[in-house]
Amino acid sequence: MEKKRVLIFGVNGFIGQHLLKHILGKTNWLVIGNDLANNSIRLFLRNPRFEFHRGNIRNEKLIKKLVSKCDVVVPLAGIATPKVYITDPLRVYEIDFEANLFIVRLCAKLKKRIIWPSTSEVYGMSTDTEFHPETSNLVMGPIVKMRWIYAASKQLMDRIIFAYGRDKGLDFTIFRPFNWIGYGQDNIHDTNGNPRVITQFLGNILRGENMRLVDGGSNRRSFTHIDDGIGALIKIIENRKNISSGKIYNIGNPKNNHSIRNLAESILKMAPKYKFFRDRAKNVSIVGITSKKHYGEGYEDILNRTPYIKNTMKDLGWKPKISLAEGLKLTFAGYVEQIQKEKRVS
Repeated sequence: MEKKRVLIFGVNGFIGQHLLKHILGKTNWLVIGNDLANNSIRLFLRNPRFEFHRGNIRNEKLIKKLVSKCDVVVPLAGIATPKVYITDPLRVYEIDFEANLFIVRLCAKLKKRIIWPSTSEVYGMSTDTEFHPETSNLVMGPIVKMRWIYAASKQLMDRIIFAYGRDKGLDFTIFRPFNWIGYGQDNIHDTNGNPRVITQFLGNILRGENMRLVDGGSNRRSFTHIDDGIGALIKIIENRKNISSGKIYNIGNPKNNHSIRNLAESILKMAPKYKFFRDRAKNVSIVGITSKKHYGEGYEDILNRTPYIKNTMKDLGWKPKISLAEGLKLTFAGYVEQIQKEKRVS
């Protein structure tokens, strides 16, 4: 395997920490990491193939220094929390688009390969049964529905990167995660409604709170375990025979398409099997809540997300393997281990 120098912005985040672990454990690549904190990656700080730089991605001097040292840039730093789309939309735009645009332009100028994390949300309210990266229309809701600022920011960056590839020779791959799940996605102890759905539900059970289904939980997602997602991402970074250059890939598991209600029921059914969750699960119910009450004005949901992945599988020699049930087991186990460590420290 060719030795690479991979720069990961947002290395302390959900995808970043798992990508770092995989690279250091299963490749010979060097990693340069940047983030505001390093609490999730402390185990790797002494690894001779990992170089960590604490700092903000709006620090242009630091960004130039780091990009100049690498071969491949994976800019994962950003905000992907639905509640923040509503409460602080300008911050979402400023980080997810403006700050990352500087990185994209720098990669084009310095001839660095960029692996851009788009999102399944760019497909918006498309009515296609499968979202295709080259043929599906990208349908956003009205301006007054502020939740679309994230999807619109990501979509515009996708278009800019594609244009840089065509007109300026930027070497890129765009990947669109479809509801990646697993341990470390969010803070399970957060009680402010910021965690995404699985961490939110697990936190509810851990505290003996009812699990709240927004607008009945009929909307569906294609849940993809982080290990499957990272497997595809590694193939993209490896880029044998430049197969993924200039391409857009969905990375998801269409076999794991379930409603949020079904997800909640599955999690609550599994909870009694796990330490720290079992005692309080019996007192937890699944209850309904309106999106207006949960998120505030400006929220609108996507009814279904099913990815077309045949091109991803063909080009990368990859396919998702982990079922939703197995993914939830792995997630439960990860948080049990975390809580055990926390209790030993306290």
